[in-house]
Amino acid sequence: MSAITRAMSKFRVAVIQLHVSNVKADNLSRASSLIKQAADEGSKLVMLPECFNSPYGTSFFPEYAESIPGESTSMLAQAAKDNQVFLVGGSIPEEENGKLYNTCPVFGPDGALILKHRKIHLFDIDVPGKIRFQESETLSPGSSLSVFDTPFCKVGVGICYDMRFAELAQLYRSKGCQLLVYPGAFNMTTGPVHWELLQRARALDNQVYVATASPARDETASYVAWGHSTVVSPWGEVVSKAGAEEQVIYADIDLQYLADVRQQIPITAQRRTDLYSVTAVQEG
Repeated sequence: MSAITRAMSKFRVAVIQLHVSNVKADNLSRASSLIKQAADEGSKLVMLPECFNSPYGTSFFPEYAESIPGESTSMLAQAAKDNQVFLVGGSIPEEENGKLYNTCPVFGPDGALILKHRKIHLFDIDVPGKIRFQESETLSPGSSLSVFDTPFCKVGVGICYDMRFAELAQLYRSKGCQLLVYPGAFNMTTGPVHWELLQRARALDNQVYVATASPARDETASYVAWGHSTVVSPWGEVVSKAGAEEQVIYADIDLQYLADVRQQIPITAQRRTDLYSVTAVQEG
């Protein structure tokens, strides 16, 4: 492969690990500034974290909820257009027809809304003595896959808890996705043990790049995010990772490398669909 062709197979992704405050206007202003910073560094796709405009918590969702279009998505649309980037707008609490959703809006370089992904798997957990959180107390789940095209590759979208469901990533791989993005906000209980592990598993199982964007850690918040936004390669290796503080991380997505990995260790051609289908499985 020539050097020119090799260069065309690469594009830069920026992940913004934003410090989220209680003041929506400050969150929007800081996000807008960091999106520009990321674009100035050559990023073609920029990600924000889950609930980038709002503190994360069931009591905050109704208070900060917006319709789409609304204040937050208008800022995102303008930022995408001004900076000529694909913008994965983390997520915001969305209100529609009396229901609330945890929604990720995605915008193209022309500022147009490409899609909105509503979190499919709500974060309902109860770890005795450590954490209890029930998104379903206020939120409704989404019910559809979300894939968008770029000049570089197809991208599949999930939000936080969606990453725990391997079948979703497999469906995205089957639809031709080479990059999966998960705005998320793992906490101080699950983050240290599951955050990176799940990303590497989704990347390795499906031979795709996986990028996650977390809010920066705020020890004074009612819900303390783990941070450590990450990009993982199709080989399952971490190629870029943040710490706990607010920062922007970058990764060059190499689609030729992805193709090489898939050729070297072919898995889709050997999947035994006759054995893996539910109807074919028998006990005994």
